[in-house]
Amino acid sequence: MEKRWRIQPHDSGQIRLLERQAGVSSVLAQLLVCRGVTIPDQVRWFLDAKLTGLRDPELLPGLPEAADRIHQAIKQQRRIVVYGDYDADGMTGTGLLYRCLKLLNADCGYHVPNRLEEGYGLHADALRKLAERGASLVISVDCGVCSVGEAEVARQIGLELIITDHHQMGDQLPDAAALVHPGLPGCDYPFAGLCGAGVAFKLAWALCQRAHQAKRVSPAMREFLMAAVGLTAIGTVADVVPLVDENRILVRHGLVSLRERPVPGLAALMRVTGLDQKPELGGEDVAFVLSPRLNAAGRLGQAPLGVELMTTDCPDRATRLAEYLHQLNQSRDSLERSVYQTAHKQATEQFDPENDPALVLDGQGWHPGVIGIVAGRLAEKFHRPVVVIAWDQAGVKPGTGSCRSAAGLDLHQALSACSETLLGHGGHRQAAGLKLQRHRLEAFRAAFCEYAASEIKAGDRVAEISIDAEAPFSQLTLRTMQEIERLAPFGEGNPRPVLCATGVRLVEPPRKIGNGQRHLSLKLNQYGVNMRAVAFGLGERADEIAAVDGDLDVAFKPVINEFRGRRSVEMHLVDWRPTRAAVAATR
Repeated sequence: MEKRWRIQPHDSGQIRLLERQAGVSSVLAQLLVCRGVTIPDQVRWFLDAKLTGLRDPELLPGLPEAADRIHQAIKQQRRIVVYGDYDADGMTGTGLLYRCLKLLNADCGYHVPNRLEEGYGLHADALRKLAERGASLVISVDCGVCSVGEAEVARQIGLELIITDHHQMGDQLPDAAALVHPGLPGCDYPFAGLCGAGVAFKLAWALCQRAHQAKRVSPAMREFLMAAVGLTAIGTVADVVPLVDENRILVRHGLVSLRERPVPGLAALMRVTGLDQKPELGGEDVAFVLSPRLNAAGRLGQAPLGVELMTTDCPDRATRLAEYLHQLNQSRDSLERSVYQTAHKQATEQFDPENDPALVLDGQGWHPGVIGIVAGRLAEKFHRPVVVIAWDQAGVKPGTGSCRSAAGLDLHQALSACSETLLGHGGHRQAAGLKLQRHRLEAFRAAFCEYAASEIKAGDRVAEISIDAEAPFSQLTLRTMQEIERLAPFGEGNPRPVLCATGVRLVEPPRKIGNGQRHLSLKLNQYGVNMRAVAFGLGERADEIAAVDGDLDVAFKPVINEFRGRRSVEMHLVDWRPTRAAVAATR
């Protein structure tokens, strides 16, 4: 589907002023201005991202009481269980908190629910079983803030419950012994964007301080906390929270920690995936290599193995787990491709993605662990909100649905408006889940599409690409890229810059590459300068670009490619179109 290109307006005077006052290059000044970083002090904070910029953990709402209670439970040798979520954020947060408790000689264990059998969040039956097995204190990680009923069950059975979470809160908060949340009502913590692992890291930091009875912890605890920053970085990137403020600091230093002091399981996973051969790790390495393998375990009902990867100190076990999760991700990828192809065919043959306000797709036997990824890919492709529903093979159980937003639709509100057609739903503005009976499918589809049509403006139905600047190939040197890389780590809230170039020609026909030939490899030329480009996930557009008669405009993300010790600049293609007479018209 055609996308609207919008080149960011530039104030040349402001850029020159920032260049002079902050002592940065013109390229960096322009990109900083695009990100709203326009004051010299902001520039220094943004570029340095020092660990000292992390706020004292005692400032996090609910944390002091939680740390006091856990510290007391450790001294009394009460049984503590860390109850985590099954995604990469939950696994890393659970793993780092468990490692902290073991370091402090706590009697502890962990529990991660099975996504396919139990679903998300705290479960009353699981809490009862933990209590029966001797648990005295349960600490949630990355879940629980909406578990009002479950907290009441914990209270009734005498289980002390501490909730640490970062998700959107409901109208009523659970009655827990302590509730740690960066956005707790009535509190003024200045950054609500921490992920579940980030909250768990702050709690672990405070526990180390209590154990050492000082702000400055022992060398062993400091070594643990530096390694824990690496785990936190994975959770932060994987959960797609904004890489600004404290998250930027945690990821910047966490990437270094993953290289210099990874826990055995992550060291093994980096060997299996080849990341150990890279001189430096980037946010994209976490987003596209490490976190998918952890999330694959959760999606396919093997989340405890992901936590074990974070917690084992046995090199042989770490290697076996890493290899298994790598294979599990390949299975997940195969399942995803199969469901995506069927869902895509249904979308184009039974519906009208160009004109329908939303898509509600369903299939019997589709694996519920991959429908969220499929919904996300289709939402990005068609720029429409997408719901993908999986029915069991026999078609008798209620369906499980995953939703991904596009065009600005608030999924939480959308599903609330359709709630009478559903058995249940939950989630956030951008991603949500639901359950429904099969005979209610058409009623839900009609209600959801009607709501989407009423909320999405006509202009929002066209996807938009925000472009930082126009840049000819001749400017894409290693020196320029080194300046751009000073903005890293890249991710949500701080995306890798998108540039555009005009008057570009294909040097040779595009080649499909990768599993399922999902990607394209291209060789492009502009005014005598050749560049290699890769278009991830755009393999199906090979014939389209090959058929362009004449010059192209290309939108791309510049990256440094390292191969056999040689560094070169290449492009990750985002979009293309036949060259138009006036690029300025898109400004």
